[in-house]
Amino acid sequence: MKQRIVIKIGSSSLTEADGTLSPLKLAKFCHAFQEAVKSGHELIVVSSGSVAAGFREIGYHSRPETIQGKQAAAAVGQSLLMQHYRFSLQQYGVTAAQLLLTRHDFQNGEHYQNVTAVLEELLRRGILPIINENDSTAVDELTFGDNDMLSALIAGAVHADTLILMTDVDGIYSANPAVDPEAVKYETLSHLPPSLFKNADGSTSGLGTGGMRSKLRAAQAAQEMGARVFVGTYNEKEPITAVAEGSGRSGTYIHPQRSGQMKTQKQWIAYHAAPKGRVLVDDGAEEALLKHGRSLLLVGVSQMDGHFQESDVVDVYNQDGVLIGKGRAAEAASRLREKAGISPSPLVIHRDHWVRLADSQARKEHTEHE
Repeated sequence: MKQRIVIKIGSSSLTEADGTLSPLKLAKFCHAFQEAVKSGHELIVVSSGSVAAGFREIGYHSRPETIQGKQAAAAVGQSLLMQHYRFSLQQYGVTAAQLLLTRHDFQNGEHYQNVTAVLEELLRRGILPIINENDSTAVDELTFGDNDMLSALIAGAVHADTLILMTDVDGIYSANPAVDPEAVKYETLSHLPPSLFKNADGSTSGLGTGGMRSKLRAAQAAQEMGARVFVGTYNEKEPITAVAEGSGRSGTYIHPQRSGQMKTQKQWIAYHAAPKGRVLVDDGAEEALLKHGRSLLLVGVSQMDGHFQESDVVDVYNQDGVLIGKGRAAEAASRLREKAGISPSPLVIHRDHWVRLADSQARKEHTEHE
């Protein structure tokens, strides 16, 4: 069955032992990409590797450590990386397109729509989009942190069926298999418990920016949006089509938490829009939101912070300080404060503009351990 697939390739999967880009490894991935495309699947690639491709070109003997060094290497390396992709893919008659993105492209509603529109057009025309974070210009507050989360957000934006996170570990384990011989590999997961985040190794091989904890965060976001996730290593005997169909053995499958895809508007609220304020709700309002699908009324709000305006996104916390969801404000904070005590109680967030953040307690606990 035809699928829409997003595959993320990390630096460790594309580099030699000395940290430089490996044209041979990249070419093997391109062979796998074209097999998937020729089989009728729609494929989007999120690829690291620009720093690896460029740092030697600008005179570094090893991967730079400073932000300026990495940005300079990425500026040179991104074009070289795409040259390798274009050369390898053209041999199979596949045309590649490059997109460089920052958080701003997702936070801004119009930009976000443009990103999804151009991806849809490229896929419609049989073009293979290759996406990377714009490392050369991104500043801390506008970065994704790593390409794991970028790939999850892309998977949600295009309503992908499957997200494949390629890494140098063959799946998700109960503990770090490199240091714990009793670590157990999970073949499938339907739920990501707090213990996984607590025990996950946040370190990297030194060639990239993400560890297993990063992949768990990305997997959680993708499954909340409705995509199935595969975390594992590349195996030439297991084509991308086999992984997408569920027969991959070199990794762990994480099943989506919803039967359908999260609507694009709700994705934007949950993952992209910058919150302009927050409200704390009492136990009754929390139950109404989480268990009964109700709207949030002012009578259920115990505290309101910020100067948000109508349609701004606000964070919603329960009495324990756990973030349970986000929503678009029905009115400005100033107007709501003026209406305190009015009956019937004014609307704060309509249920159509509310997004529950799944497994909020797990989200709180694994954040506390970082």
